[in-house]
Amino acid sequence: QVQLVESGGGLVQAGGSLRLSCAASGRTASSYVMAWFRQAPGKEREFVARINWSGGTTYIADSVKGRFTISRDNAKNTVYLQMNSLKPEDTAVYYCTAARYYSGTDPHHFGSWGQGTQVTVSS
Repeated sequence: QVQLVESGGGLVQAGGSLRLSCAASGRTASSYVMAWFRQAPGKEREFVARINWSGGTTYIADSVKGRFTISRDNAKNTVYLQMNSLKPEDTAVYYCTAARYYSGTDPHHFGSWGQGTQVTVSS
């Protein structure tokens, strides 16, 4: 399986920006989909964004559309989540994950997860 390591989280004031990175070990298959999920205390794990490793097709959750963008650098085996205009409700642990051929947003269908990176947005 692919090993994933998230980084880039931290404390930011509302309206600010952060860029999260997800580094994948080795070379991921071109059929992989990479995704970001987040989980706030007491809440369910929530889909944020998805990108196909090959082709770069993206899908963004309505809750963050227009503020967040997802991208990837295949040569570096890295996926990014650019977060702008952050709100306090964006506070959560953000997880990077991967699946092969899967095109949905169900977290149970993703077999590889990173350790998560904390994003805290102050008001």
